[in-house]
Amino acid sequence: MLYYFFDWLNSLDFPGAGVFGYTSFRSLMAIIIALLISTIFGARFIKMLKRKQITEVQRDAKIDPFGVNKVGVPSMGGIIIIVSILVPCLLLGKLGNVYMWLMLVTTVWLGALGFADDYIKIFKKDKEGLHGKFKIIGQIGLGLIVGLTLYFSPQVVMCENIEVMHPDEPEMQVVHATHQIKSTQTTIPFFKNNNLDYADFLWFMGDYAQTAGWILFVFVTILVVTAVSNGANLNDGMDGMAAGNSAIIGVTLGILAYVSSHVEFARYLNIMYIPGSEELVIFICAFIGALIGFLWYNAYPAQVFMGDTGSLTIGGIIAVFAIAIHKELLIPILCGIFFVESLSVIIQRVYYKIGKRKGVKQRVFKRAPIHDHFRTAMNQIEPGCKVLITKPTTLFHESKITVRFWIITIVLAAITIITLKVR
Repeated sequence: MLYYFFDWLNSLDFPGAGVFGYTSFRSLMAIIIALLISTIFGARFIKMLKRKQITEVQRDAKIDPFGVNKVGVPSMGGIIIIVSILVPCLLLGKLGNVYMWLMLVTTVWLGALGFADDYIKIFKKDKEGLHGKFKIIGQIGLGLIVGLTLYFSPQVVMCENIEVMHPDEPEMQVVHATHQIKSTQTTIPFFKNNNLDYADFLWFMGDYAQTAGWILFVFVTILVVTAVSNGANLNDGMDGMAAGNSAIIGVTLGILAYVSSHVEFARYLNIMYIPGSEELVIFICAFIGALIGFLWYNAYPAQVFMGDTGSLTIGGIIAVFAIAIHKELLIPILCGIFFVESLSVIIQRVYYKIGKRKGVKQRVFKRAPIHDHFRTAMNQIEPGCKVLITKPTTLFHESKITVRFWIITIVLAAITIITLKVR
């Protein structure tokens, strides 16, 4: 809204109004506004949650060997994150941009899904929350919306990066195609030509390969949205864990979006140029600001939990954002922590069920997701249960585990950016 107001003022030659035309300025403003909203509004919102005793039915505080009591800490703090994202984006973003609308829809959609889950847990006193199948249906629905929008929208185009050799130049030069096209190409790490076209997997379909490639792309979109959203949800088990990791991931995605929206940077890095994706930088800056502000209250010891309202939303935002800038195949590296968290739960359940059929109580980890393994003592495991991995025997404090997971995410973020040049 402010963007259009100042654009109008600029047309009247109003001094200083033209600054709103710069992506860098609006991005920094988005961080500041989101940060202020999440800290100022957050404080009042937390007081309201405490006054109304909006807390989860049960927290796993009993497993903490350091005796940290989290009973009575309010939940549904994800509303703080959502509001802090939406307000600066509506104020500073170009609302006619399809990428901005996709991210706003993603935020509201998954925010509503997570809110329904928290509402059932808190107000219906059902610790299981929303049934898993309804979560999956909601995530699949969002994946369909995103995939089909990117397929049908005329705004979603790209310019392919092409390597050419000029007779008077000793090295290969990178240029971008002059015409904008709709394409199922995405970035694949560690390959010389790092553009991968989903349609190439379906070459045997002849003239229908490109259409089939879009269908495959929609399926990949659904898979990525579901996987990352659930991974972030599992990562939300310690104070500041999910918020800190997601903020680091957000910074990386912001860098990738900025270089993808700038033709000169895209040429230098030899990646595809995506016109219009600069609005994604505005959104991700609001996302980062909201998470940093939320950390003010969510850092150990937490004054509020984000709940599924927050964790499902931030995971979905990361997934859809990566898909929009054609970097979804970098997700396993960038979101390695989310991937390992999800994998640990899958391994734990499969191993436990195998033992159950044999009449044996067994686990791979002391607890899952994997972050709980490091703060669980063997005497907290049910009697008679065999644990495959008992190391480390030394228990770590929650804050130490959280910071170390942040450090791992920073390393993975650096590797993700490096993949653009290492081929």
